[in-house]
Amino acid sequence: MGLAAVAPFVAAILAPYIQRFAGAYAGWILAIIPASIFLYLLGFADAVIHGETVSSVIEWIPAYGINLSFLVDGLSLIFALTISGVGTLIILYSGAYLAGHHHQGRFLGYMLAFMGAMLGLVLADSLLALFLFWELTSVTSFLLIGFDHSRQAARRGAIQALVLTNIGGMFLLAGAILVYQLAGTWEMSAVREMGEVLRGNELYLLVLICFLGAAFTKSAQFPLHFWLPNAMEAPTPVSAFLHSATMVQAGVYLLARMTPSLGSTDVWTNILVIFGGITLIWGSLGALKQTDLKQILAQTTIASLGLLVLLIGLGSDYAISAMVVYFVAHAFYKAGLFMVAGAIDHEAGTREITALGGLAEKMPVTFIGAALASLSMIGLPLTIGYFAKEEMYLGLMSADWTAILVMVVLIAGNAMLAGVALLVMIRPFLGEAVATPKKPHEAPIAMLAGPILLGASGIIAGILPDWLGHDVLVPGASAILGRAVESHLTLALDFTSLLLWLSALTWLLGVLVYRQADTIRTLLRRFDKALGWTADTVFDIVMFGLIRFSGALTRFLHHGQLEFYLVIVFAALAAALFGPMLVWGGLDWLEPAAELGDWSQRLIMPALAPYEWGVLALAVLGLIAVLIAPSRLVAILSLGVQGTAVALIFLLFGAPDLAFTQLMVEILSVVILTFVMTRLRLDQRDHRPFEDWARDGTLAIVCGLGVSLLLMLVLNGTLDTRLSDFFTATSVPIAHGHNIVNVILVDYRGFDTLGEIAVVMGAGMAVLALLRRQKKPAPAPSDQVKPKRTRKPSKAAS
Repeated sequence: MGLAAVAPFVAAILAPYIQRFAGAYAGWILAIIPASIFLYLLGFADAVIHGETVSSVIEWIPAYGINLSFLVDGLSLIFALTISGVGTLIILYSGAYLAGHHHQGRFLGYMLAFMGAMLGLVLADSLLALFLFWELTSVTSFLLIGFDHSRQAARRGAIQALVLTNIGGMFLLAGAILVYQLAGTWEMSAVREMGEVLRGNELYLLVLICFLGAAFTKSAQFPLHFWLPNAMEAPTPVSAFLHSATMVQAGVYLLARMTPSLGSTDVWTNILVIFGGITLIWGSLGALKQTDLKQILAQTTIASLGLLVLLIGLGSDYAISAMVVYFVAHAFYKAGLFMVAGAIDHEAGTREITALGGLAEKMPVTFIGAALASLSMIGLPLTIGYFAKEEMYLGLMSADWTAILVMVVLIAGNAMLAGVALLVMIRPFLGEAVATPKKPHEAPIAMLAGPILLGASGIIAGILPDWLGHDVLVPGASAILGRAVESHLTLALDFTSLLLWLSALTWLLGVLVYRQADTIRTLLRRFDKALGWTADTVFDIVMFGLIRFSGALTRFLHHGQLEFYLVIVFAALAAALFGPMLVWGGLDWLEPAAELGDWSQRLIMPALAPYEWGVLALAVLGLIAVLIAPSRLVAILSLGVQGTAVALIFLLFGAPDLAFTQLMVEILSVVILTFVMTRLRLDQRDHRPFEDWARDGTLAIVCGLGVSLLLMLVLNGTLDTRLSDFFTATSVPIAHGHNIVNVILVDYRGFDTLGEIAVVMGAGMAVLALLRRQKKPAPAPSDQVKPKRTRKPSKAAS
């Protein structure tokens, strides 16, 4: 099962090479990968329809019980099939849309990696695996949105999306950790059975805020919606995939997945319904305000995401059933409409709806694709969108005032979306032909396959309500609610039912919105102009302030005065040494105490051999030489003498590894310092004012005294050998090394050692760069540019 998530990443690596050799056929070849994943996942459908789940586990960090676990149930299978199915058509579309682009292979690789991240997200059962793929969707979408990195708008859109969705990722990580602490497991399949434990805990509200923060940023809920329209700077295939089946649906999936664990509370319902309703209306109005086809569709995506969140918040069987059907319907018509918008832009040279008209004659197949998708978006009978609308209305047939208010919001939102669908279907294609920058003609078959197949799928699903209910609605809704849900979808129309007349009211209002679209657009733009600012503006202000603050903080902390840096470091060291000892009574040994023993008997000089006395004397002489060094060069060499003495002490007392390391470090330090100091006057003695001498001397004495006292206290305590016993017992069987010190450095703390090596290597490269840098010689007098002579003004001119 994990193969379905890994395969796109492998294909992403190979994509540039395949494109290099296959050329125009790269899209067709690479589309085999998502198509194969679709067929592979389709093999689980029979088991899932019968209420079973399929799981697999890959050991990740077994010592901590962390696994890469995957689960296929009704919810994850619907999302995964939609991602891979739509993804197949998107890869085909991308191959034709970017034909001849010099970075087409890279783009196809990014798209496949994006697909793999989203498949991993919806198939993951572990919260940590979910977080991993969640962040991968942010990274890959950043690469796709900023694909045309030469444009500032693309770079800004990519950064904005990355910042906001990564903030949501941190919310998700915090929520996952809290759930693990409360439930004792990372597996969402186990967490869903512990809903009462989570809802009854005092940390429930904090957990809820974390998951809502993650979902709202990813799925562009008000007021965090503004990054989504700016993501339209990406090429159209990205928009089609991102808006229909991938990243923006991740938040919806997360809320649906966590419904059994966090749902069924007043705070859950109120937050999701309120914010979902606001987002629905805001996005619908935003779509009517735009004239660019991609921007129109982007705003309708915001509205649809709000609608999905609202339905999850309601939480009834009808609402969740409507959410499942509407997700599929939205994926079909939104991907198709974005592909249509890209085809119009590709073949006519513009996406401005006010500059288009009469394209149906020149682009008849594209018009058919747009019409099929728009009919589903309107929610007319015999389309899958019709059943989604009917289900959401059916769940609110109540006399309660809150249900009536939500019903009004749904009707208003659906009516505006229907009006937008009419605009997209009629304005570019019907009416009088309008001259366009390019002579319009039909797009290649790879760009037409998506709109036609997806539009037709929306119609086929609409005329097969039994299949739609039994194989899609029931498994998906049952997985979300954690209990069996029945389907009642039917093509029969009851003209005495209020439900049908509510749908008719929605269509009527949609026609009215379409006819008054220009007036509505003018009023909305006047309102925006009067308001003077947007959420996008606030983001720019916050980012600008953050950059200014970080710059000021950097200038304050990194002012370039090395001496002051060292003072801060050693002052902090002194505080770290004496602070804990003072707080925890570590200096009580200064007073005679029976429990600490008689220090006068402990501080006895051991019997040393003559050569040991010689090494000790060498260390003392090196120390004195450093203090009284008459010049910088002598100070450097004296420091090397001191370090060599320390290496010899290590060697004499049974630590040859440490001795060798210390010796190499001292030799390297002396050589590097000497080379660096060649640019300075080494024969001079640094003049140090008395206040500097007193300050530095005091810090040195305090730090040295603190280290000595700490070592005395450590040696006076009982030696805890658990760690050393662990290394001794596991060095050979686990790391296959008899030298425990080497095993610790290379295996147990290998990444730490790698970091140290990287730091030393970086420092060495910097020093090498400084040494190789040559001063530019001053230009010789003959090489200097001579000033031009000016002609004396003539008498006539004067």
